[in-house]
Amino acid sequence: MNSNKTRRLAAIMFTDIVGYTALMQNDEHVASNVRKRHREVFEACHKIHHGEIVQYFGDGTLSVFKSGLEAVECAISIQKKMQENDPIPLRIGLHMGDIVFDGTEVFGDGVNVASRIENLSNAGSILVSGKLNDELSNHSHISSILLGEFEFKNVNKPIEVYAISNQGIHIPDAGKLRGKQKIQTKSIAVLPFSNLSSSQDNEYFCDGMTEEIINALAKVKALKVTSRTSSFFFKNKNVPIKEIGKELSVSAILEGSVRLSGNNLRITAQLIQAEEDFHFWSETWDRKLENIFEIQDEVSLQIADKLREQFGHFEIQPSLVKKQTDNMDAYEYSLKAKYHFNKWNPEDVKVAIELYEKALALDPNHAESLIGLADAYSFMATTGHLSFEEGWGKAIELTNRADQLNIQFPGVHYQQANTAFFIQCDFKEALIQASKAIELNPSYAEAQQFISFLYILAGNKDKSLKHLNIALSLNPLSQETLFFYAYYQYMIGDYSAAMEKLDNCLSENPKNIPAQATKCYCFLKMGKFEEAIDYMDNAPKDTFVKSDVQGITGLTYVLTGKTEKAIEYLERIEKDSKTPDGFNAHSYLFCMHVAMGEFDKACEWIEEAIEIKSSLLLLRFPDPLTNALNNDPRYIEFQKKIFPSDVLKIDSKKKKALLDKKVADQYLDQLLDHMHEKTPYVDPELSLRSLANQIDIHPNQLSWLLNESIGKNFNEFVNHYRINTFKEKATDKSHQHLTLLAIAYESGFNSKTAFNTYFKKETGLTPKAFLKGLKHNSTLPS
Repeated sequence: MNSNKTRRLAAIMFTDIVGYTALMQNDEHVASNVRKRHREVFEACHKIHHGEIVQYFGDGTLSVFKSGLEAVECAISIQKKMQENDPIPLRIGLHMGDIVFDGTEVFGDGVNVASRIENLSNAGSILVSGKLNDELSNHSHISSILLGEFEFKNVNKPIEVYAISNQGIHIPDAGKLRGKQKIQTKSIAVLPFSNLSSSQDNEYFCDGMTEEIINALAKVKALKVTSRTSSFFFKNKNVPIKEIGKELSVSAILEGSVRLSGNNLRITAQLIQAEEDFHFWSETWDRKLENIFEIQDEVSLQIADKLREQFGHFEIQPSLVKKQTDNMDAYEYSLKAKYHFNKWNPEDVKVAIELYEKALALDPNHAESLIGLADAYSFMATTGHLSFEEGWGKAIELTNRADQLNIQFPGVHYQQANTAFFIQCDFKEALIQASKAIELNPSYAEAQQFISFLYILAGNKDKSLKHLNIALSLNPLSQETLFFYAYYQYMIGDYSAAMEKLDNCLSENPKNIPAQATKCYCFLKMGKFEEAIDYMDNAPKDTFVKSDVQGITGLTYVLTGKTEKAIEYLERIEKDSKTPDGFNAHSYLFCMHVAMGEFDKACEWIEEAIEIKSSLLLLRFPDPLTNALNNDPRYIEFQKKIFPSDVLKIDSKKKKALLDKKVADQYLDQLLDHMHEKTPYVDPELSLRSLANQIDIHPNQLSWLLNESIGKNFNEFVNHYRINTFKEKATDKSHQHLTLLAIAYESGFNSKTAFNTYFKKETGLTPKAFLKGLKHNSTLPS
């Protein structure tokens, strides 16, 4: 490089070898050979892809490229070569940005960002910034997946980070990366409300109240609401708020309590800013029990309002809770049933079925009981505690009854998605119904993970991981969501990562039947055939269904070349496949034929499965165990028929602005004049809704106006005026006899914490330090 200082836009690559220092301490000779191989690969790949090596530093490297595409192609080539023979654990980070050459050095913000991204990465992965990822948009041979926004030291704004997801490149778990992931501002977890009633039998009612508020807030589309499973993980646990907020990646926590005495109901709730453990709102409601749905709606709307005032614009519907039933006994039976169903074991689900049936006897049109009972029957059928035909038959009937009520209920569409997939073998309808459930409730974690599951089966791993990441953000502590993540990794060929997550699932529930079977599939794909057989032999009783044992054993014999035993098991499976519940055995015939190289028979099976609508066609056809069929010319035609491409192109519509510019400018002038002339902010009870009423504008429009035209949420906007008022009053001689807190209350603040928090946020100083600085400058009288 020349000695002149030059500036240019470049793709910057940082790499280093994970664990190299420890390796050097243990065995210098091995470490030296690893570094030598790394440099040989590095130099060869850079020569092919026109990269310029700037610096080697120990086990690390810095290089630059004129093209972002060539930089990523080079990184993919390096990682794949590093995985050959004895793998070298290399991590790579890439960014597109400004760099400055100065003699033999390269520096600039672009270099810093690339370095931070590389440090965030894991062995075997390639992470790139959002800016560089934009350069890859028109190059279909490279795929990438968004991991999230991350905050880096000495970098002003959070950076979007993507993982290259080409075959053979490790995709890291976003939640386990070392960097600080930016928490979504408009997010909340509703912790289980405490039962302050004299009777512990009212626990079901408190849980029901919590769930209703979760479901209500989930209807606010721009608000991320943590799913019940993860929120209830903290029930009866003494965990600090900051830790809960970090664990669930939310900015706000709602705590509350319920006291039920006869027909009298007292609800208390408080909102907490999680990162600072700052209580910014609390309220108490004393109401009559017969008005329970109106109470839930009132509480949910007020919570949504306060969240919007604190965190910024989102639209709130006029009502968030609809009246479910006129029969309070039916509602109580439904709450008790849900309480038992959520324990997820056959004994409690049987109790839930009885309670749901009692609710429906009192109100046959209670949609929540219809869907709850459908869910219970499908659970019993799926876990083998009820015949598949009977359980799913009842689930379908109940779902259809709920659907005929013509209500906008996401649970109906979620059940219909499951029915379309597992019973009708209709991928298109399953995807449509799951999408409808998410449209009605974007925080519906189960629907998000199910749609992720559908996309990975269809081979669209980008959309699959997008929805999976949403599900993980909504329900990070759910074992069910963890299983779907493991299954995703199994489907993309990252078997070791899938095994790790499956083991986590099984440590919580050793009788997780899908996790047990998928773990054995991983064994087979990793060539660990004896381990698969030993694992099934030593598994707890009733953790493997008979057809899985026979199918996995038969596949093992095929893959190890034991033809006679393979044929013996094939005959057994064929016999079992002809029984009424032989659908699972039937699906293993396909896997066996593919493994044996009998592609004609495998294709005959596909045609038959399409004809009879085999419930496991959608699962087995794209399974990695049948990859050998992928190169058969008939495979693509079958894929088009099973996974129609038209339904995969579901595009979201761009939202129209609430106010056009001319009207927005008029309202803005009106708002600022009102704040100046009427000083509404000195009222500590001022809310966004009351201010909207004063200037005759819809609250949603005022919220939008503050966000888009002023760039502040309601609390920031109003407290700015209060702080200025405080400054004026505090420097006025006539107020010298008052304490600082008294002046703050006169200025419109209603709590010491809120006053101190907003004052320091706006000025960078405490009120005392601010006024002391003014006195020091002789601005104030002594």
